Amino acid sequence: MKVSVIANTSCDEINDKELFTKLGGKLAGICYMPNNFEALENESEEKTLRRANVTKSSGHHSVFEHSFVTLYLEDVPKLFAMLLNNERAYTTSEKSARYTKMSVSGVEKELYEKWFAVLQKEISKKYGDQPYFTEKRIAKLAQENARYFLSVFTPTSLAYTCSFRQLNYLYGWMKRLDEFASSLFKKLKPQAEQFCEYLESLNLIDEDLVKGGDNRFFSIENKKFRKEFFSDCYSTNYEGSFASFAQAQRHRTLIYELKQIEPPKYFLPKIIEKDEKLKNEWLEDMKKVESLTPQAQLVEIYERGTPENFLLKARERLCTAAQLEIMEQTKSTLQKYVDKTDDEEIKQDMQKHNGARCTSGYKCSEPCRFKEGINLEREI
Repeated sequence: MKVSVIANTSCDEINDKELFTKLGGKLAGICYMPNNFEALENESEEKTLRRANVTKSSGHHSVFEHSFVTLYLEDVPKLFAMLLNNERAYTTSEKSARYTKMSVSGVEKELYEKWFAVLQKEISKKYGDQPYFTEKRIAKLAQENARYFLSVFTPTSLAYTCSFRQLNYLYGWMKRLDEFASSLFKKLKPQAEQFCEYLESLNLIDEDLVKGGDNRFFSIENKKFRKEFFSDCYSTNYEGSFASFAQAQRHRTLIYELKQIEPPKYFLPKIIEKDEKLKNEWLEDMKKVESLTPQAQLVEIYERGTPENFLLKARERLCTAAQLEIMEQTKSTLQKYVDKTDDEEIKQDMQKHNGARCTSGYKCSEPCRFKEGINLEREI
């Protein structure tokens, strides 16, 4: 792992905790300032720091969210990125396994390349006569599904932006990684320790802020069953792969948790599920990477939110271009809402979105003109 600062609140210099503390101290003065912000800018450094430290000790840490840091994380496990990306108070840009070939070796590389070729052939056979399915798109879809054989510990790279306050909370939680109930996330301890060491060396850790996160922890792991309901807020649960969870958690207006399933089960691409030979071969090959925790491994996904924010998700995911697994999960949740809510207004809102987003008022810049995609009945 390598962590570096590539952007921050100031464009002129690399900020550290001292500069962020000064900025927080000035901003903390706005609430009670008798004049204007110019007076705060011109006050003595001693007065600014005194106010900043009083504000920290009182637990009023929101003023330290005005300062933001963008980190670039190289060679971190995919699962580590998922851990960060579940916190919602962030912006991230991550290397995509849907659109780029990942660097792997051994049995992962062997199976990734094998199924890339198999899936290319199957997609071409079923949809090759459709104008939407260009050679490039077929290769992308084959790659997207072959990546299910990659481990959740496959290295990835990402830019990650969060506030100075949140960064210190993350640091504190990384130090407490043993609090996870499952062994899966505890395996990230070496990377968590490295991450903390980098933040210390970059002078970004403020122990007063770290303590502010002591009564919180990472949100990714579910520790109790949540009953399904659909009203002016909702809660639902379903099975999905690690890969689909990583897609879903990017909808930051919704809340996501996961729980591992024992014994392991695996996602099966729809395009091969009716072919018994290919189906059995896929599942047998999954056993070869079982110890690596492949991204195809199914988990119980718990999703909560409001109907308005769910429809924002539906607007993006009910589309031919979306990953098939998350498209079908979104379609299923929408139908549950229609079937189970007692709120007629919400029911009507959901019924307006019973097809792809282009049938619900969204103006697509590049219409797919693919009937099975628009009807949400595709197999890839």
